[in-house]
Amino acid sequence: MLFEEFRKIIEERFPEVTPEQMEQFRKMEGLYREWNAKINVISRKDIDELYRHHVLHSLGIAAYIKATMPDVYDRLRGDGPYSIAEALKIVELGTGGGFPGIPLAVMFPHAGFTLCDSIGKKIIVATEVSKGLELRNVKTVNARAESLPDTFDYIVSRAVTSLENFMPWVKGKYAEGILYLKGGDLAEEISTAMAKFKMRKGSVHVWPLSRWTEDPFFETKQVIFIEK
Repeated sequence: MLFEEFRKIIEERFPEVTPEQMEQFRKMEGLYREWNAKINVISRKDIDELYRHHVLHSLGIAAYIKATMPDVYDRLRGDGPYSIAEALKIVELGTGGGFPGIPLAVMFPHAGFTLCDSIGKKIIVATEVSKGLELRNVKTVNARAESLPDTFDYIVSRAVTSLENFMPWVKGKYAEGILYLKGGDLAEEISTAMAKFKMRKGSVHVWPLSRWTEDPFFETKQVIFIEK
């Protein structure tokens, strides 16, 4: 997927995106190619499909929020009455090179993002790409999730581990919910996590990205939303 195809999709699905934000999305490819050549965090196959495999995939979380939590979506963007509201705090765990955190930080300029990873070289890439995009709402942290002292409104992540492993990392660290990108058949994994951590019935929502796009790449990919 080239940028022009990505741009058309965004203009159709997120017409509220500003020209300045679109320019930030455009600049991503050059920045990632530059930094990936120095510190390899994205495979050659994936860097050639950056917009489909990484940027658009990350924005699946934005699509879910827009479709199911429109007030939260407007607040994250700072639209309307939310322009003077206190910024929501979001932490991304296992950010790698900055996905889904960096595309979401572009989409949601009124939110504060903390991108966390325990691997230093990955944080270097996320940090430098954020600087190159002039994202003032992003800070990066080289740390393990369990060591973070703060509490956030939302946690986002992309398939860093099973929910059974993930939930202990985030205990006591979020006030509203978790937005988790994952693929495949998740029924057993969700059932196991719900039983082990005594999660209440109806607190876990699974939203297939195929509701948002017909692109075959997203056919088995989903957003999991876990309410507090």
